[in-house]
Amino acid sequence: MNFPNHLQYSKSHEWVLFEEDGTAVIGLTDYAQKELGDLVFVNLPEVGDSLTVGEAFADVESVKAVSDVYAPVGGEVLEINEELLDAPERINQDPYGAWFVKVGQPEQAEPLLSAAAYETFLAEEGNK
Repeated sequence: MNFPNHLQYSKSHEWVLFEEDGTAVIGLTDYAQKELGDLVFVNLPEVGDSLTVGEAFADVESVKAVSDVYAPVGGEVLEINEELLDAPERINQDPYGAWFVKVGQPEQAEPLLSAAAYETFLAEEGNK
């Protein structure tokens, strides 16, 4: 599995990229998309919605089940990836290119993991 070092990770299997302009980009990890299987639907929040750390802000539907996507950071949704609404399979094809939302003035309430720490977490959980 692929865990890019420039990203940070949550224990609920989302990744975060903190951009230089102060925004945060959120998506699902490679591990999460593989566990879910082929994604057929994604439900995203609206621009202007507020995310709360640890609470569901989106959901994805696969051939297996519907799963919530949790906010690793809080803040206002500035942009959603509308391409995913018509092509949710992009998450399976490129989990780190298929971001879900961009959040302004992100707030962190819980520590995020480095790529190495996330890999260790998965191994300890028996998920690797």
